[in-house]
Amino acid sequence: MTAELVRGQNHPLSQARLEIRISAGTPIVAVAALGDENGRIHGVEWVAHPGAPTQPGLEVSRQAAADHRLAVDLDAVPEAVHRVSVLLALPVGGTGPVRFGAVAAPFVAVTGLDGDEVASYTITGLEAESAVVALELYRRQDAWKVRAVGQGYAGGLAELLTDQGLPQAHQLAGTVNDAVAQGLARSVQAPPPRTADGDRSRQTAAPALGPDQGGTAPQPGPVPPVSPYGGQTPGGPGQPVPQQPYAAPDPSAVTQPSAPTAGGPIDYSHPRRQNAAPPPPPPTAPPAAPGQPAQPVAGDATGWSMEERLYNQVWGMFEDLARTTAAYRSAVDFAESRMDKELEQVLSDPRSRIGGQGDAAREAARARHTQLVTQAREALDRDLTQLAAEADVVEPALPPAYARWDNPAWHAYRVPMEIPMALRLGDLHLPEADRIRIPMLVRLPLERGLWIDSGAAGASDGSFTDSHTMSRLAMETAVAHAARLLAVYPAGEFTVHVIDPAGSGAQALAPLVQTGVLAAPPALGAAGVADVLGRLTQRVDLVQMAVRGGAADSLPPGFDTSQQLLIVNDFPHGFDDRAVNQLRYLADEGPAFGVHLMMVADREESSGYGPLLDPLWRSLLRLTPVADDHLADPWVGHAWTYEPSLVPPGSQVLQQVLAQVAAARTKFM
Repeated sequence: MTAELVRGQNHPLSQARLEIRISAGTPIVAVAALGDENGRIHGVEWVAHPGAPTQPGLEVSRQAAADHRLAVDLDAVPEAVHRVSVLLALPVGGTGPVRFGAVAAPFVAVTGLDGDEVASYTITGLEAESAVVALELYRRQDAWKVRAVGQGYAGGLAELLTDQGLPQAHQLAGTVNDAVAQGLARSVQAPPPRTADGDRSRQTAAPALGPDQGGTAPQPGPVPPVSPYGGQTPGGPGQPVPQQPYAAPDPSAVTQPSAPTAGGPIDYSHPRRQNAAPPPPPPTAPPAAPGQPAQPVAGDATGWSMEERLYNQVWGMFEDLARTTAAYRSAVDFAESRMDKELEQVLSDPRSRIGGQGDAAREAARARHTQLVTQAREALDRDLTQLAAEADVVEPALPPAYARWDNPAWHAYRVPMEIPMALRLGDLHLPEADRIRIPMLVRLPLERGLWIDSGAAGASDGSFTDSHTMSRLAMETAVAHAARLLAVYPAGEFTVHVIDPAGSGAQALAPLVQTGVLAAPPALGAAGVADVLGRLTQRVDLVQMAVRGGAADSLPPGFDTSQQLLIVNDFPHGFDDRAVNQLRYLADEGPAFGVHLMMVADREESSGYGPLLDPLWRSLLRLTPVADDHLADPWVGHAWTYEPSLVPPGSQVLQQVLAQVAAARTKFM
């Protein structure tokens, strides 16, 4: 029977190997600390955190997540340890909540390896605190107990660790925050809450102020070379630089809902969408026979439209796959731990060494392990069969914004009249379910920029791709994503700029250049870089001042209100210090004011700038041009393999779609 603890209450522990399960309504950081008999932490080596997830007897999650599973082996902790404290903290510097009073009360449970709960504790009464000591396991007279603590700290993890007596509290808190922030670049968007409420507003903090961009215009650089894309590069000799209108988001649709300076929520719900519960989907399939699983139907999730239903259904599939895989992995871990313990008991008993008792006990332990793993695999296979059937039904029904490039939906493509809810950036899958691909959907407008990693790396299948090939594949991936963004926005509501200082991406950029969907030919050389960045930073400044001043309708006549995308290839070639600062400014401030960044770069090549660019990389969602298991979800913490959404070899669908976009833009203008 589970002991439901209240603050200050304790409960005896009869097992040494435990699992601590933490559930919260938002991604949080979980830390475990070892303390002496006075609760003092002697050094950083006594703390398990995302940057150092394993310590003697402890293992914690490697990133912030809404659900955590911490492993504790009380027999393995050092003799000097008398307390094991479980610490929770809200991530610093993100867009999530900054105090526990704004989130659901965290729930912590201590379980055995068999999953049975020993004690649980719901941490209530928190307000301004951003870090909390959830509970502690403590030793009294060679016996261990668990105590519900719930002590919160408004000063965050640094104040908490200082109170625990750690001399390097502030340094360790900074290390933890850096480790969590680095995980943002490899994290998948959390699935939306599966409720019947049609209102989808998200919490986001006010964007941080970027470097000072006021003052002089960009300094002229060397004369750029002749463009490899054909024709004279803007800004070349004898040619005036065409001043593209600065693009602002539609003030009535994007920039009005909240004052960014207030740090309040931004409402992303459709202005004409009702907030009541959406109607249930109509039945489109006969009920399943008794004893048989229900037949999957495309669009059977809740929502006001088929698009919203499919969006919710895709994220439901993501949740189901994550959950069933987590259950399988937990069952396998339990089977292995149980077998290890049984074998250890056999070896420690001298009587088992006489006759065949030891061999029989070992065979029995291995047989039980095999039985448990087999049962877990059978349950996983049943769930995967149902998910595979659902994926087979859902994939053909997806609209172009959600569909792969080989989906027949693109053959019936027409330029849309409204912006879709989300966009597909690729596929996600797990090693236990390699045949099931979950579409990776991100909400529109983009909340953060994209980083297409062009660094040489090994693919998930063990193959290795050289740097030259990776650079080409990365640029092709960027073009595919940019083309999809152009295709899903109405005519004239999305503009793409390209910076290609050395002209190395000319071949990959050909579909965008030849169809005429770019705002201008790709910018070359240092002068081209300065020109494009200067205009886009000026645009962000203007829209920012207008919105924050409550005068969004006072923008200059003819101001381009479309969303802007800047593709930067071959960074840092052609970038000086001023250009780097402008790029960081666009990454920080741009998304809130209609300017989005897509970097195609190798992070190692930009290491010459030192730590200056670390915040830039952390603010972008890292994608790879080849399959790679670098993405993690903030819910369970699985490492998901990401595959980009690319155009099939030899297909002309990209050119056909872009041609329609260009034709519609001509009519619009």
